[in-house]
Amino acid sequence: MRIVMNDKLMKLLDNDRFAALVGIELVKVQPGYAVAKMEITEKHLNGVNIIQGGAIFTLADFAFAAASNACGQITVGINASISYFQASNGKTLIAEAKEVAVSQKIANYNVDVFNENKDHIARLSITGYKKNENI
Repeated sequence: MRIVMNDKLMKLLDNDRFAALVGIELVKVQPGYAVAKMEITEKHLNGVNIIQGGAIFTLADFAFAAASNACGQITVGINASISYFQASNGKTLIAEAKEVAVSQKIANYNVDVFNENKDHIARLSITGYKKNENI
């Protein structure tokens, strides 16, 4: 199910050309929360045939972008740290972004990445800066 906040937000997210290139799909979005998924194909694998860390990071970062920008104010990441817990041998990755804390200018999120078997693959902790610009 796709919950859409407004047309401007959807245009902003649909305009993310890199997310589209790697095949990320937005599943759910609401202020402070989002779920995105990515079907794993050969293009997502690294030299040792596991999902490339950058692909996992990109999925998590896109979920953060959807959740944080759904609040109506342009928010960009300014600091991020990712922990990889295990390699996934699944065919799908799902990222769930949740707001942890927010102030007038700073928003903190955790984004957990799972495969379709609910194995916990990674966690992105990310800080966003809320610009003086509305969507």
